[in-house]
Amino acid sequence: MLKVLIPTIMLFPTIWLTPAKFLWTTTTMHSSLIALISLMLLKWTSETGWTTSNTYMATDPLSTPFLALTCWLLPLMILASQNHINPEPINRQRLYISLLASLQTFLIMAFGATEIIMFYIMFEATLIPTLIIITRWGNQAERLNAGIYFLFYTLAGSLPLLIALLLLQQTTGTLSMLILQYTQPLALDSWGHKIWWAGCLIAFLVKMPLYGVHLWLPKAHVEAPVAGSMVLAAILLKLGGYGMMRMMIVLDAFNKELAYPFIILALWGIIMTGSICLRQTDLKSLIAYSSVSHMGLVAGGILIQTPWGFSGAIALMIAHGLTSSMLFCLANTTYERVHSRTMILIRGLQMIFPLATTWWFIANLANLALPPLPNLVGELTIITTMFNWSPWTIMLTGMGTLITASYSLYMFLMTQRGQMPSHITNLSPYHTREHLLMALHLIPIILLVAKPELLLGWCY
Repeated sequence: MLKVLIPTIMLFPTIWLTPAKFLWTTTTMHSSLIALISLMLLKWTSETGWTTSNTYMATDPLSTPFLALTCWLLPLMILASQNHINPEPINRQRLYISLLASLQTFLIMAFGATEIIMFYIMFEATLIPTLIIITRWGNQAERLNAGIYFLFYTLAGSLPLLIALLLLQQTTGTLSMLILQYTQPLALDSWGHKIWWAGCLIAFLVKMPLYGVHLWLPKAHVEAPVAGSMVLAAILLKLGGYGMMRMMIVLDAFNKELAYPFIILALWGIIMTGSICLRQTDLKSLIAYSSVSHMGLVAGGILIQTPWGFSGAIALMIAHGLTSSMLFCLANTTYERVHSRTMILIRGLQMIFPLATTWWFIANLANLALPPLPNLVGELTIITTMFNWSPWTIMLTGMGTLITASYSLYMFLMTQRGQMPSHITNLSPYHTREHLLMALHLIPIILLVAKPELLLGWCY
């Protein structure tokens, strides 16, 4: 655990003391080393379920994939941001990379925390760097509005969680995940207990986000710079799913009826946001809404509380993290050349950038869960476990899969195929850096096909 956390903290002196001309090279190399070290966490030797460095920081098969994903993403964010941050004054460049490194520090501590209250503090702390990145380096004037949406939705959802956790501490006498799994399940019978149950989950459902409290997400994604979009899609949405899994163990399998409205909202959200994607003109907005659709499936898988549902949810979250991050990178490389995100203005790019079109094609196939990619493993597992829970859900999940395939192909055809508009002239070619960035997203997705048990958590 500390072998990842200490090098991440040492990134800060590296960022501020490196000479200006070596800043991007040195930080990329340092963060890549951390990413490689984090892969050691995936080699699971413990028999007890937890590997602890001390009583407050530990990993288990649920948090390890998320930790590895967090560390893997930092060098990719630095690579992706290089082009549009480079012209800025050197101190702003240093601040930007410091914010990305602080985000990684908070996320490592959130995924490695054994105390739920520490997880809550780190869960909230990730708000600050993300908010600064969106409001300071966003592209349009609406970025402040997006930042306010992001802040207030998340805060309004997470304050009930704090009260719920303090009540849990009072009831059980501990908030340690190591101990809570062995305590008696709480018998919840009164209305107060039901409100407490909702308080525990609403913060995570807003963060995921569940359909109905998802409006902050498209705004935040569209206004954020590329690194902001990548970390939001790949990791911050997954904090919600991870937190729900941790709380579900405490809440145990009681009051199944309470989960019904949330499951219905999640499944309905898959269809609604998928339909919204089919009508989008803005490229980043389409990718953002597709994230809400995928997270709806994850929320459904977690809420029915079966081992298969949990396994599928982890697999889909990790696979979606890499896929949507890659799509945002591709959208950004297109935007840097054409200076527009409107899909009808950027069609026909296959003629000029055939290799980039290949990346687009593979990313879209991953997004629509093509066999044998881990996206399909996650989606199929959740769909089967939901069908087992209630056969009626197959109508909603099946429709959702169909719509996902439709908007993924629509996005590909709109941006890459067709007649090239006459206003597109003088585009700079793709750099090696950008091809490397896409490859580093895609290689883990393909490698996970060979060893899917890394994704299936402690249910495997």
